[in-house]
Amino acid sequence: METNAPSSTGLDCRGLVKNYGPISVLKSVDLFLAPGTCVGLIGENGAGKSTFNSLVAGVVAPSDGRMWLDGQPYEPHSPSDAIQRGVALIHQEIRLLPGLSVAENLFLGALPMKAGRIDRRYMEEKARAVLATLGVRVDPRRPVLGLTMAVQQGIEIAKAILRNPRYVIFDEPTAAVGETEAEQIMAQVQKLKSEGVGVIYVSHRLDEVQELADEVVCLRDGHRVSRWTERPVPKDEMINAMVGREFTFEHHPPSPSRDKVVLEVRGAGRSGAFEGVSFDLYEGEILGLAGLIGAGRTDVVRAIAGADRLDRGTISVDGRDIQFRSPKGAMKAGIFMVPEDRKGQGLNLDRSASENITLPWEKKLAKFGQITGRRVAEVGETQKDRFDIRGRMNLPVGSMSGGNQQKVLLAKWLVEEPRVLIVDEPTRGVDVGAKMAIYKILRELASAGMGIIVVSSELEEVLGLSHRIMVMSEGRQSGMLSREEAIPERVMSLAVSG
Repeated sequence: METNAPSSTGLDCRGLVKNYGPISVLKSVDLFLAPGTCVGLIGENGAGKSTFNSLVAGVVAPSDGRMWLDGQPYEPHSPSDAIQRGVALIHQEIRLLPGLSVAENLFLGALPMKAGRIDRRYMEEKARAVLATLGVRVDPRRPVLGLTMAVQQGIEIAKAILRNPRYVIFDEPTAAVGETEAEQIMAQVQKLKSEGVGVIYVSHRLDEVQELADEVVCLRDGHRVSRWTERPVPKDEMINAMVGREFTFEHHPPSPSRDKVVLEVRGAGRSGAFEGVSFDLYEGEILGLAGLIGAGRTDVVRAIAGADRLDRGTISVDGRDIQFRSPKGAMKAGIFMVPEDRKGQGLNLDRSASENITLPWEKKLAKFGQITGRRVAEVGETQKDRFDIRGRMNLPVGSMSGGNQQKVLLAKWLVEEPRVLIVDEPTRGVDVGAKMAIYKILRELASAGMGIIVVSSELEEVLGLSHRIMVMSEGRQSGMLSREEAIPERVMSLAVSG
């Protein structure tokens, strides 16, 4: 391992190793980041990217290896120590305090003071300015609680930028946002580079890596397996390096849907969220919901699934008008929903995968009023085989990769067969291999006759999966397109028509 101190400026990582007991998750990884440049860091879930980021940001200490920052030894003891040295990590997982205001979250740990009191005027003006540079429209005085995932991600980025870092790690910054918001984040990355800030950019969206990165590094199974310094890097080369084999990423047209209407929505509305939504969903159909962040897509499906109230309109399943005030009522009618925030709303990360899967069904699975560990394990193993979940089902689901967590979440809501399955952001934060597996699961469910609604911020995803696409704009239904009509330009035109 090279131990001589470098003479050049930059973040220099050499031979980084991280072991957890006998398990090695990062194996002698080298990476150099120069000021004003961007290194794209790619790899499947579980490849070691998050571990590498944690070492650089002071979250955990390396088991071996050395780091230098602008020619000086760099051994951060904590994230705050790293920030003081000029290195900031923007996590994929939101780490804001929901009870505090947006501005308070931005300045947490560094509250501006004036005459012995918090200078709220300065704090709010500064917060408003930095959020505006990211295109985030939110009152800095309001609590974080209740804000969308996309807005919260923007706040996380703004929080890091306020510290004026010299080096920034972006960990899946666009996973929770739509096309327009992603463009704003990428513009901010370009701005940071132009100001001399070095950026490590981690993303499963390889188009973004192609556009932003001056150099691309690929990790697989804890090793650095590929490095490209010439631009642009072909996408197929990146994918093959990630998965270790020739891999073709393509969408297949879904099988034709059936003629029977399984879900009918007429004149649906909820005050302050959306109005005038009407559509039919057929047996075997995948209906995509497209639109910009804040257009009302998630509001619509949450109301259909009973998570939020419906103020106006009607919902019918198999021709029967239904009224419900909770997700439990919707499930009795045959409508199940997989939420977008798998860690915040979908899974208990401390419980095992099998326990997560059986949790909603314990009463039905119980014998004599009690569910046994053996029964939990049996159901878990059945769903593991059905959905190709990789990993031990008796371990905490938090130890699984993002792709396998998403499969567990799908398996959880498909212990019983719904008439209508709603999936909100089904592949957020998962790698290309897991995406293809999830697409295959959704197509097979549709082929078996299930009606499926897919909400996705990735236009390629919603175009590739869907029979038809309903476009939302500013809380209203702006169009319904057949698969043949749904070209990207047409969808985006409808998305901004409001």
